[in-house]
Amino acid sequence: QVQLVESGGELVQTGGSLRLSCVASGRSFSLYAVAWFRQAPGKEREFVAGISGNSATTSYADSAKGRFTISRDNAKNTVYLQMNSLKPEDTAVYFCNARFGRITTGPYGGYWGQGTQVTVSS
Repeated sequence: QVQLVESGGELVQTGGSLRLSCVASGRSFSLYAVAWFRQAPGKEREFVAGISGNSATTSYADSAKGRFTISRDNAKNTVYLQMNSLKPEDTAVYFCNARFGRITTGPYGGYWGQGTQVTVSS
């Protein structure tokens, strides 16, 4: 069993930066790949970025490449999402997802946090 708690979302202006955190409870956190998803009003939940358990592999959606960076600190059971050059279209609730094994980009399965709201004003 893994419980996830996201934080760091807030209102920011276009071009600004935010760092989201996802803190996990439970054992063997390093065995889980973790991904960030987001869901805007009226839209489906979409993959943003993922990282393998040992940080050797990362994956990004096209919309995140070059602007977002995912990282993790297994000693702190924490995964981060550094978001730079934010745009209004990045506005969404951001969710953390942990799955045993490899990074997956589908918005189903594994363990989910409650989400944190990111709002980018124009």
